[in-house]
Amino acid sequence: MAEVATIAVIGAGTMGRGIAHVAALGGYRTILEDLLPNALRRADSEIRANLDKSVGLGKVTADAATAALGRLEYAGSVEEAAREADLVIEAVPEEMESKIEIFTLLDKVCRPGTILASNTSSLSVTEIASVTYRAKKIVGMHFFNPVHKMTLLEVVRALETDDETLAATVEVGKRMGKEVVVIKESPGFITSRVNAMIGNEAFFMLQEGVASAEDIDKALKLGLNHPMGPFELVDLVGLDTRLHILEYLHRSLGEKYRPAPLLVQYVKAGRLGRKSGRGVYEYPELEPKQELSVKAH
Repeated sequence: MAEVATIAVIGAGTMGRGIAHVAALGGYRTILEDLLPNALRRADSEIRANLDKSVGLGKVTADAATAALGRLEYAGSVEEAAREADLVIEAVPEEMESKIEIFTLLDKVCRPGTILASNTSSLSVTEIASVTYRAKKIVGMHFFNPVHKMTLLEVVRALETDDETLAATVEVGKRMGKEVVVIKESPGFITSRVNAMIGNEAFFMLQEGVASAEDIDKALKLGLNHPMGPFELVDLVGLDTRLHILEYLHRSLGEKYRPAPLLVQYVKAGRLGRKSGRGVYEYPELEPKQELSVKAH
C-alpha cells in the first residue's frame, strides 16, 4: 500500500480548510494552498478556533490540538503545495472546468507516485482522471460540511483507480477519523444523488405554495428525523453548488433531476445561501464567533 505522510489540500474555502483541519489532526503533515492570502488567513483563524472549541468540549486534547497546528503549513501556489505531497486533495468549486484545470497542473508538478483526489460531490472522477497520465492514481474523496464534525467520507473508485490507491485513500480517511464507504463511480454517488432529489422536491413544494420553508424544514426534521431541513442544508451547502449538481444529474440521469425553476431564480438573484448572506433564509451580519440567526422569508 502506498505510504502517505504529506497531504496537500488545494483551495482554502469552507471544504478545503475543513479537510486540512482533519488531515493535520490525523497526524499528517498538511499543506493548505490558496492563491488568495486572505483565504489562508481566514483558514488559519477558523482552524484554530475550531480546535480550541474541540478542546473546550473535551473532544480533542490540548496536546493533540497543538500538535495538529504544528503540522499545518500554508502555500500560495499549487506548485509549492503539491511538489512534496504523497496525496493531493483538490477542493475547488464544483465545476468540471476548474477541476480539470487543477488536475492537468497537478499531473505535471507532482511526483509520479502521488495520489490525486477530488473532493467532488457529484462529478465524474473518471472524466477528471482522463486529463492526467496517472488514471490509476486518481480517486474521489467526498467530504461533508462541516468536515471536522461530519463523520462520513465517500471514497469513489473511478474506472481505472487501482487497489493500492483505493487502500491508501481508505486508510487516510480512517486516520482522519472518518467512517468510510467505498463507491463505484456513479453520478451523484450515494448522498448527493438522494439529497439533490429531496432538496429539489422541497423547492417545487415551496414554489407551489404547499407549505412555508420553515414548515417544510420542520416536517423533515421532526417527521423523518433529518438533522437539518432541506432549506437549512441548501443554504449551508450553497444554492449554486446544489444547482450545479442538479444540472449534472439532469444531464446524466434524466428528467427526474430537472432543477426546480425557483432554485434557478434564487441563484440568478444572487441568493446563494449563508455565504452570500441570503438564500432561502436571511443571515444578518453578526460579530465573529456569534451564531448565525435565521430569519425566514
